[in-house]
Amino acid sequence: MKNQTNSTFILMGFPLSRPMEIFLFILFLMFYLVTLSGNLVIITITLADYRLRTPMYFFLWNFSFMEIWFTSVTVPKLLSSLLFGRRIISFTSCMVQSFFYFFLAVTEFLLLAVMSFDRYVAICNPLRYTVIMNSHICFLLVFGAWTGAFSYILGPLSAVAKVPYCGPNVVNHFFCDITPLVKLSCKDTHVLESAIFIMASVLILSSLAVTVVSYMYIITTVLRTPMAQGRQKAFSTCTSHITVVSIIYGTHIFMHVRPMESSSLELNKVVALLTSVVTPSLNPFIYTLRNEQVKQALKEAVAQNKVFLFYKRLSPNAVER
Repeated sequence: MKNQTNSTFILMGFPLSRPMEIFLFILFLMFYLVTLSGNLVIITITLADYRLRTPMYFFLWNFSFMEIWFTSVTVPKLLSSLLFGRRIISFTSCMVQSFFYFFLAVTEFLLLAVMSFDRYVAICNPLRYTVIMNSHICFLLVFGAWTGAFSYILGPLSAVAKVPYCGPNVVNHFFCDITPLVKLSCKDTHVLESAIFIMASVLILSSLAVTVVSYMYIITTVLRTPMAQGRQKAFSTCTSHITVVSIIYGTHIFMHVRPMESSSLELNKVVALLTSVVTPSLNPFIYTLRNEQVKQALKEAVAQNKVFLFYKRLSPNAVER
């Protein structure tokens, strides 16, 4: 036991044979590339097509932007460890990775709550939708989600960074997750663990409550709609969001809304793979394949080469003719 904090950590990851590591590297790389390309397509198409410049798609491209960074916090390091065996991470890099992972995760929950509120206003108050969800309110909601997440996570993550890690330096995870990290401290972290558990539970369950209440009102309103076509259209705009909410909240509740003492680190690693690698790659398909407007805009963009023209306008070397 030393009297000073370790300067480096070793990410245990998944002890596997070399052929299995290569197989997982290829598999996770494919998932990562699909996540990047799929979310970039959503961002591009929602910004390029004037028909998609509505509050719902404004929130959607913000969510896609967040997903790109969320998966990029952990996956590149995971790929490096699988391919090159580089599992060592400095103390500073570990804390930065942990901060951005949880900062973006909190932003994800808040954006999902905002998106559910947007659907509530659109379906339950359609005549006032453009008044309530104007551009100023939309910007404030998104800005509040990002800044609120930063403020919420800054305190507990600062406390985690100040804990002395003078014992073993092997983190039983593929990234610097809080649960296995605080177990390496040479001090009693029971109070810190309890505070993190309470904060995670309050955040996840309260944002989930907003989503559930919003959709309870939405379902009640839709069922009162006399026309079957109107019901189908209303449900089609919400199905994608409900699917994403179910996957994300299900996995995060399993990992974080449990006391750290009862958490299985090995099982948490597998579930964390779903949230960091698999789920972000599925979201673009969920939002595009189940959304007729996005599919139509994407088909027209490909046919008319709008994506190329959009990036050409953004290029600093583009010259208007």
